[in-house]
Formats: sequence, C-alpha cells, structure tokens
Amino acid sequence: MLGIMNEAPPDIVVVTSRIDPRELARLTSAFFEDMVKYVVDLDRGVAAVGGELHADAEELLLSDGSLQADLWGANYYPGRGVDDCIEYTSLINIRPAQGNRSMLVQDPGIRKRIRQITFSLIGEGESLQ
Repeated sequence: MLGIMNEAPPDIVVVTSRIDPRELARLTSAFFEDMVKYVVDLDRGVAAVGGELHADAEELLLSDGSLQADLWGANYYPGRGVDDCIEYTSLINIRPAQGNRSMLVQDPGIRKRIRQITFSLIGEGESLQ
C-alpha cells in the first residue's frame, strides 16, 4: 500500500513507504517516458514523486512541513540498474548558502542519503515491465 501523506496533484505522489510499481510506471510515463522527477526530504525520509518540475514536488513537501534545507531533487530512471538509476540533478539543488553551487548534488553524504531514500521508497533501478 502506498503511504500518501497529503492531497497532491494527480501527477505527484508523496510516499512514505515503497511506491507500487504500477503507480511508478504511471508517473514515469506522465511527462518523460523513461524517467520520473522526485524530491526527497532527508530528515523525514519521504519523497514527492512525479510532476513536470522538481519545484512543484518541492512545494508540496514544504506545504507538508518539510524544511527547505532538507529537500533535494533528483531523477529516477527505471530499468537502468542499481548504479545508473539516479541522476542527482535539479534546479532546486542550487544552494550556495549550503555549499552546493550547481544543479548536481555535490556532497557525497547527501548523495548517499538520497540513494538510501530512493532505494527504500522508489526502487533500485529495476524494470517496470
């Protein structure tokens, strides 16, 4: 069962437990066909999955009580395997005040935590077929 926390746009789902593969397939195909954008809250261990812009998922988590400093955006590619399924890139990641001056998450510790949450809630790069 999906752990859904809040009323969300139909193309963004906030998950607190492993997303159903059918729901992930729906969200993946909604905008980009081979990937889905998502934002994780490193402190709360939740993710907002889907949507056209990371900023929309970010706003959903902020309205649900997340803190800006804990939110990081990434892209998930089903079917690419454990090593290539996460792209740690998003406009919301540009945070000079937190030492991140590019769209790419630069801190290895933050990347590790994003990976842990991704594998727990979204997947480990397995195919959706």
